[in-house]
Amino acid sequence: MTTGVAKKVITMLEFWNALLDPDNEFLRLALYVGILASLPFGIIGTYVVTRKISYLAGAISHCVFGGIGAGLYIQVKLGFFWFDPVYGAVASALLAAVIIGLVSLYAQEREDTAIGALWAVGMATGLLFIDMTPGYFDITSYLFGDILLISKYDLWLVICLDILVIAILILFFNKLLAVCFDGEFARLRGINADALYILLLCLTALTVVLLVRMVGIVMVIALLTIPPAIAGLFAKRLWQMMALAIILCATFTWSGLAISYHFKLSSGPAIIVIAGLTYLIVLSATRIKRKWLYRLIFK
Repeated sequence: MTTGVAKKVITMLEFWNALLDPDNEFLRLALYVGILASLPFGIIGTYVVTRKISYLAGAISHCVFGGIGAGLYIQVKLGFFWFDPVYGAVASALLAAVIIGLVSLYAQEREDTAIGALWAVGMATGLLFIDMTPGYFDITSYLFGDILLISKYDLWLVICLDILVIAILILFFNKLLAVCFDGEFARLRGINADALYILLLCLTALTVVLLVRMVGIVMVIALLTIPPAIAGLFAKRLWQMMALAIILCATFTWSGLAISYHFKLSSGPAIIVIAGLTYLIVLSATRIKRKWLYRLIFK
């Protein structure tokens, strides 16, 4: 057994022992959320990558910060203590999804300019609300996330999102498939492509809100898009791409948690770096394999 393999085995054994420790409930909770969250991330991420709307998802994720800031202001400054900032995040994400969808479909202005403006305004609004809220708030937890701070309440939210995403997938799988690959063809077949497009953006918004709790606003797009992008290199059908993306997302989350626990690193960045390196390695290997096959066949 080589030294590298031995270190990996020790890391995983150490992580497994930590999971079995009764005092580490937060670690088990993070693992459960990582597994359950992989389902909507893999499914919605596949639609995002296939429809090529990653930049729209990025704008939505940054608008979430505006909702979080407004939620903190309502909770602390206005005294509505029951108002969790996540309510503000959900509201702002859904509003941003509808606005971006309408701009994308109907606006005469340059689409990238309007979306870029909304992206920046979302972040700026969040910072202004936090400035007006008394007390100190560590905004890095929102910007970069921390899956180890996940609560049982967050776990139930993820379960509800799983149920919603699976229900919509069962009801609209073929229609969403048509909208993602050819919107004009979908309209010719009598499908309300515009409404389904807005629905897809709203689902993306809800998924982004939950992703923000895990890896933060800055890195949310990476985890939403990298697993489906890798899966797309191997899958031939959309459902295969979704299934592989779910498995990859769960694997990245588990391995990121184990490595961050062993080396005492931040869990969110560890998850993203593992996902990013895997994508680069797989993409490079795929390109080399194609060139090798081309030379083998034609030379």
